[in-house]
Amino acid sequence: MELEQIIYNLVLHGGNARGEAYEALDAAEKGDFESAEKHLEKADEEFYAGHDYQNALVQGEQSEAPNFLVIHAQDQLMTALAEKNLIKRLVDLYKRLDALEKKVK
Repeated sequence: MELEQIIYNLVLHGGNARGEAYEALDAAEKGDFESAEKHLEKADEEFYAGHDYQNALVQGEQSEAPNFLVIHAQDQLMTALAEKNLIKRLVDLYKRLDALEKKVK
């Protein structure tokens, strides 16, 4: 696999994972937890699709030394993972808040 293709897919799937995670957060803020969970599932799917390309990179399927674009692409995917994990916790927090508000009413 070409290095450029790996880089492209790392950035693509990392960005898609982040986008889905933020869609989940938006849905949770509105109390739409079913939609939030679906977006989180899609975020996981996108992250793991990107992770496959990261594995190809780490396993050395390309012969070039890492360069700025490789580092940037790796960073995009790992940032997506960190944000996705944090957003999952925020969605859980919104669920708890929603349950408490319903008890108070």
